[in-house]
Amino acid sequence: MGDVLSQSEVESLLAALDPGMQATSSVSTARRDEFSGQVSVYDFKRPERVSKEQMRAFQALHESFGREFGAALSGMLRAIVEVKLISVDQLTYSEFVFSLENPTCFNLLKSQELEGHLILDLNPSIIFPIVDRLLGGGKDAQPYIPSRPLTEIELRLVTRITKLAMTGLEGAWANICKLGLTVTQVESNPQLVQIVPPNEVIVLISFEITMGEVRGIMNLCVPFNTIEPISAKLSSDSWSAYQKKGGDPKQRVMLEMGLSKASVHVVVNLAATNLTTNEVASLAVGDIIMTEQPKESDLQVLVEGRPLFAASAGTMKGHRAIRIGKKIVRDRDTLEQRLADFGVQQKLKAAG
Repeated sequence: MGDVLSQSEVESLLAALDPGMQATSSVSTARRDEFSGQVSVYDFKRPERVSKEQMRAFQALHESFGREFGAALSGMLRAIVEVKLISVDQLTYSEFVFSLENPTCFNLLKSQELEGHLILDLNPSIIFPIVDRLLGGGKDAQPYIPSRPLTEIELRLVTRITKLAMTGLEGAWANICKLGLTVTQVESNPQLVQIVPPNEVIVLISFEITMGEVRGIMNLCVPFNTIEPISAKLSSDSWSAYQKKGGDPKQRVMLEMGLSKASVHVVVNLAATNLTTNEVASLAVGDIIMTEQPKESDLQVLVEGRPLFAASAGTMKGHRAIRIGKKIVRDRDTLEQRLADFGVQQKLKAAG
């Protein structure tokens, strides 16, 4: 059997027979070279269902969550904890599950607003040091990480961390929807939980938690079919519409009018003295209690338990009454006045 000619050899033979063919061949080769750099690989097994705009919205949304969650963890553990967003990717659910360690802390979250579940995965490399810290340890620079599921006591402690994360997520998503998260299941083997089909696209949001020399990964898995009804709110065009806005002047006036009609509890301190228990037990109707406060001294008027005014006692139309005098200067008022004066001075220096 003879050799089979390649496409280039066939074109060379045709070009030798027809001089006009050579120009056409060179043009077609140039066009192939022109478009060769624009070819992009597309995997039909992993369709890009989440747009780039929505991915950027996810990133902005969870960067703020990471900062708030890190501050909440630091307050609970009495240690400096940093939570940093490291990646936002879309992949299939099977790829996500098989990328996790086994055992791990796999929390299945149910949302009241969304149809479906979310997954919060806490890596053992960070969850065991946090549990150790909560139990009074945390002094070892390189703590021991056991390869076993969490015990019942450890799970109860991890629940506190999970609640902090859910509170942070609800606050970060408040402008998009009301999540209302609850934990429905906690597993150590991620392959035992199947919330969506294996080829379903999910958004994987990964955070790095750092506590001293210890580092670990926390993953948030958001299936696309769960957020599909609200996907329009995650576009950059409408993202600004869901940011927190300033107060409406009309609402402010209505709020001030409503508060001005609210009732407050007012108490006047006439005097103060010290009595023994025996003296209080022997008191009877008509007894007189001696105080060291002169009758000419000012009385203290408390509004909702806070001293606001100085007053003097008296009567008016046969009723006991007080006359409001000067306002009592509180430490808070002094601080606010000093800050205001400091701001005026800074503006004058900048103008000069």
